[in-house]
Amino acid sequence: MRRRYLVTYDVSDDRRRNRIFQTLMDRGDHVQYSVFLCELDAREHASLKGELQQYVHCREDQVLLLDLGSADNPLEIGQGLESIGLPYRPPQRVVVV
Repeated sequence: MRRRYLVTYDVSDDRRRNRIFQTLMDRGDHVQYSVFLCELDAREHASLKGELQQYVHCREDQVLLLDLGSADNPLEIGQGLESIGLPYRPPQRVVVV
C-alpha cells in the first residue's frame, strides 16, 4: 500500500542540501523550499531513508518524514490540510513513455 509523506529538511551545507534536494526531486513533488510530498510504498520508503542517511550529518542536519496516511485518500483543504495565503494546488503529473 502506498502512503503519502511530507518530507522537510534543514541542512546547513550547500553540497549536502543539493544532494538531498535532487534525491527528493526524483521521488516526490516539490511543494515549497525544503518541502516535498512523496507517495511511497514500504520498499520505496526504506530506500529513501537509506539514501538520505548517506547525506545527513547527524549533528548538524535534520530531515523529517511525516506520514500523512494512505495515498488512496485525496488530500483536500479542510481534510487535514490547511493553507494560509496561496491555496495548495496538487501538481499535475504527466507520464512520459
